[in-house]
Amino acid sequence: MTQKQLARRNQNYLNYVNSFSPPTKHFATCGRAFMVGGFICSIGQFFRFMLELLGLSGDVLAGTVSVLLIFLGTLLTGLGVYDRIGKQAGAGSIVPITGFANSVASPAIEFKTEGYVYGMAAKMFLVAGPILVFGVSAGAAVGLIYYLLSLG
Repeated sequence: MTQKQLARRNQNYLNYVNSFSPPTKHFATCGRAFMVGGFICSIGQFFRFMLELLGLSGDVLAGTVSVLLIFLGTLLTGLGVYDRIGKQAGAGSIVPITGFANSVASPAIEFKTEGYVYGMAAKMFLVAGPILVFGVSAGAAVGLIYYLLSLG
């Protein structure tokens, strides 16, 4: 089969697939993503204001807000709510820190039937694992370099 025939066959296949696919509404999709992402960030800002009233500040405040948002994202994933939000919002639900919590919790929930070690524990880091490994490794390397520089 020549290159031209292969390209024509690929184009015919793409036309066939596109005839069954609904058209994408880019502006509506971007609008929903913006609204949902903004709403998630507004929830984080609400947590921040409430925790400031309790007297938290600085790094403790930032860490507590992050932990609360991760917990909320994981809880909503476990209840099956976050996946429904993600279907409507797209990247608006993935970009905030709650999307990271969802990416860690979803595989763990999906593979729970395979057992706690081989299913849940192993699959939990399927998506987020490389990010965590790089983050921990880079943090350890920077800490070691900082420590070695402070000795001198």
